[in-house]
Amino acid sequence: MLDGILQGLSTAASPVNLLMVFVGCFAGTFIGMLPGLGPISAIALMIPITYGFDPATGMILMAGVYYGAIFGGSTSAILINAPGVAGTVATSFDGYPLAKQGHAGKALAIAAYSSFSGGTIAAIFLLFAAPALASVSLSFQSADYFALMVLGLTAVSAFAGKGKFLVAVLMTLFGLMLSTIGTDQTAGLQRFTFGSLDLIDGISFLLLAMATFALSEALMVVLKPEKISQEAEEATKGKLGSMKVSREEVKDLAPVVGRSSVLGFFIGVLPGAGATIASFLAYGMERSFASAKEKLKFGKGSLRGLAAPETANNAACSGSFVPLLTLGIPGSGTTAVMLGALISYGVQPGPRLFVEQPAVFWSVIISMYIGNIILLVLNLPLIPYIARLLALPKQILTPLILFFSLIGVYLVSFNTFDIHIMVIVAILAIIFRLINFPLAPMLLGFILGGMMEDNLRRALAISDGELSFLWERPITASILGITVVVLLAPLIQNIIDVRRRKALKVNDGEG
Repeated sequence: MLDGILQGLSTAASPVNLLMVFVGCFAGTFIGMLPGLGPISAIALMIPITYGFDPATGMILMAGVYYGAIFGGSTSAILINAPGVAGTVATSFDGYPLAKQGHAGKALAIAAYSSFSGGTIAAIFLLFAAPALASVSLSFQSADYFALMVLGLTAVSAFAGKGKFLVAVLMTLFGLMLSTIGTDQTAGLQRFTFGSLDLIDGISFLLLAMATFALSEALMVVLKPEKISQEAEEATKGKLGSMKVSREEVKDLAPVVGRSSVLGFFIGVLPGAGATIASFLAYGMERSFASAKEKLKFGKGSLRGLAAPETANNAACSGSFVPLLTLGIPGSGTTAVMLGALISYGVQPGPRLFVEQPAVFWSVIISMYIGNIILLVLNLPLIPYIARLLALPKQILTPLILFFSLIGVYLVSFNTFDIHIMVIVAILAIIFRLINFPLAPMLLGFILGGMMEDNLRRALAISDGELSFLWERPITASILGITVVVLLAPLIQNIIDVRRRKALKVNDGEG
């Protein structure tokens, strides 16, 4: 193993490969900032370019684009509430409110530090544990994935304000309903398409995310110009906020980064889970761990709420290379494209890869650590200039948001029908915002809905339609047990708080 690591280090440190890491990170960062141009499109375009490259060089370039795009996707999410990639949706929940409060510089700096920490910690895990973690990936079955999705849905409590848990659950159910539109992949039947060919493939995640956040935000500026302009004036008055993170904030965020790195990495290791689920789970976990006072800040500009998903999504990106390299199983759409690239190079990923082609295996892993350093060095000096985007007058910024939102969705499908659906969803989002219904649970339900259904069907098929699969396997039972604890924890906490108040009243009465 040590010989393989040293061989990978010498390969990754060669001038050509260092240049590829830089180019990949630089291109990925800007691709991630642009809504609609995710890492899948960029990597697919780069495959023909890399045909003449050495397999290790080609994979290093594409890996740089991948985690660079996730790293850069936080910028548009924080500044204009337009997540560039799916993995940065949770970043916008607290990143955008921080920017509106005049702390855009600090928000972008924390996102950069968190991304670097998550990616670096995950790269170290990957370096020492990749072969061993391959067996962990294989041990997960459909029942376990279904339980994991159910656990993911419990994150809905993180997006529910006080006394609004039922409303958040209703929005989650709405998201689950939206995920059923299109063709049933198992039976091949069309569902809720109303005879429209344009709905056969369902509603795309990008369309829903852009309509819910970016487009609805731009339309709210038009509907409530006075209120929005006052907020913008307050946010951009004088300086755009310091990039400095205080020592107290570092101490507060260090445990968050540690927990989210571990969670994100292990979620990334599971094929099909990915950065999006990791970011939502990390956000929900941190809100559960937060004190009652800190919980109130979530969704309104919490530094923990920003650091957790940013750390987890970058850690998950590194983790997703475990099933790709050691098993030949793509963990996401992006790694599926990279799998195709590997095979086109004549490299067969699998359990023997790190023995037969150690230069490819270890150089890709080591390049991730180098890439995270490059991303930090690239992004930190640019933050003061990027943050000035907020200083643009709303008359200019709002049309830009509308343009990038609509063009981003159109460039994915080249179908004007998607634009019509996007406008309808944006109008619904505005109505929900006006009546104080949270939008994040809807997106969470939509993301997990398809995967939940597929894994539930497979689990039922394996168990002959019996629900015994829920408790037959220790992994499934353990995950469901954690889900029950997570769901009951707020209820138990409320009971404890009520008893404390009663005890205080009794003591005050006696006093």
